[in-house]
Amino acid sequence: MEPTNTEIAAALDELGDLYELDGAIVHRVVAYRSAAKAVRDAPVSVTALARVGKATELPGIGRTIQEKVLALADQGEIPAALKLRAKFPPGLVEMTRLPGLGPKRARRLFEELGIDSLDALRAAAEEHKIRELKGFGPRAEETLLARVNAAGAGSAHERVVLDRALAIGERLVAALRAHPAADRVELAGSARRMTDSVKDLDVIATAHDPGALARALVEHELVESAGTAGEAGVRARTHTGVQVDLRIVAPNQFGNLLQHFTGSKEHNVALRDNAVRKGLHVSEYGVLDDATGELHRCATEAEVYALLALEYIEPELRENRGELEAAAAGTLPELIEIGDLRGDLHCHTVASDGTASVQEMAQAARERGYDYLAITDHSASFGFGNAVSPQGLQDHIARIRAVRVDGIELLAGTEVNILPDGSLDYDDDLLAELDWVIASVHSSFQMDATAMTERILHAIEHPLLDAIGHLTGRKIERRPPYALDVERVLEAAARTGTMLEINSSPDRRDINEVYARAAAQAGIPIVINSDAHRVGGFDVVRYGIATARRAWLTAADVANTRPWAELVSRRKRAAGAQSRRDG
Repeated sequence: MEPTNTEIAAALDELGDLYELDGAIVHRVVAYRSAAKAVRDAPVSVTALARVGKATELPGIGRTIQEKVLALADQGEIPAALKLRAKFPPGLVEMTRLPGLGPKRARRLFEELGIDSLDALRAAAEEHKIRELKGFGPRAEETLLARVNAAGAGSAHERVVLDRALAIGERLVAALRAHPAADRVELAGSARRMTDSVKDLDVIATAHDPGALARALVEHELVESAGTAGEAGVRARTHTGVQVDLRIVAPNQFGNLLQHFTGSKEHNVALRDNAVRKGLHVSEYGVLDDATGELHRCATEAEVYALLALEYIEPELRENRGELEAAAAGTLPELIEIGDLRGDLHCHTVASDGTASVQEMAQAARERGYDYLAITDHSASFGFGNAVSPQGLQDHIARIRAVRVDGIELLAGTEVNILPDGSLDYDDDLLAELDWVIASVHSSFQMDATAMTERILHAIEHPLLDAIGHLTGRKIERRPPYALDVERVLEAAARTGTMLEINSSPDRRDINEVYARAAAQAGIPIVINSDAHRVGGFDVVRYGIATARRAWLTAADVANTRPWAELVSRRKRAAGAQSRRDG
């Protein structure tokens, strides 16, 4: 059997880790990791592409890596990996896969403490040996211990960040809708609720030839393997490793099934409890009236909710966070829509780590229909690529102000670093020249909760700071939030008039919906930004909007739904200036 994309990507990732353990040049290591990502994201069989010499058409895959894919397919192993694997204890290679550790730090633990397996790592952490190493410390040790224990517990099914899941799910749904046998096809499950990540994809359909529609899924080029297609649907697995469950139902049950499989579990349990008190029983098959014995089958979800005397509840709200009570009272919010945004206040250009010029980013923002755009390149101490020095920022401001794109107002801004002591890494005189200042943490994530909270609180007190970017520093399914007392941060932001960002990058979506809802309830203006690093980067704002909708936010809760002339007067520096004038 040919290796799957998941197996190829794992083999290339391992080869990159082995090369890094072996001290190879960084470009070689990055090449294998980039190739692994390209394979993992490829919607079709990479082995099949390699067989006809076309795997090199994928980004990051050259002839050498294509040859390794063929070696894996023909020999079951990559020869270079076999040689490198023999140089290190097997447990050390396993350690490199621990989230947040990586080959370099794993090698340090091996060389300095003799740690060569997950068991040895657990023992060293429990005995507090790791915290003594430079660059680790108590919090890093605690985090490693938690991740070792989590690895030992195992995971039944890997979750996939939403944008990767939707790239597959929406394409499959479109293909099924276009099939002659289809009547209605909808994505359900957590993907429809726009959660941060998903375990699998649920698709609900009606069809006048159910078997033909199920076979269409099995035969789709995105599908790697599948069960037997039948009248009720089929279960399949895509080349990206995502499981897809297609369920085909009679038209008069479509609403029941769509509601049931959209979930969430917590919402459905509460819904059933609510129904029982009214003498009704809700299931995927219909709504049963206890008094009459009649089973109500519903063609739409709205009919399901109406039978329960509830307003229709948008999928993003279905988490049992008060939506049933609001639906019964008729007080559900009018959720923000993507078209409500008037501008974007966080993006990057070639001046720091972006890939496009100021002019190109401005044109792309205008094409999205925005009225204004803040250029916020990284500040002086950004440690992950290019940054803008203080003198460079003076020149950058001049370049931004010189660009003219019809229909859009360009704002000179910065994403300034919040240093470990809470200070910002530009002088106040320079910050005062900017139209917009957003500040983020980009380093020293291992600080304890008290120190990190004080760090951010100090920044929030700065009179020229407009907003805090990606507050908790999380990367979905890759890096947990750093320790932080969010309640204290919200109190300070509300008191000072500091805005908080929902960063739309699909692997961030930071702040999350729970914090965003709490912030809005505290009267803190939210800004929804793309953090775009390229002209196509503005498209990710759909994920920021999804987080806002899951947070019950309306357009009025989001600052950049307003014209810039109105928004600028709501910043705390404007309020401070007015206070000084009044005084």
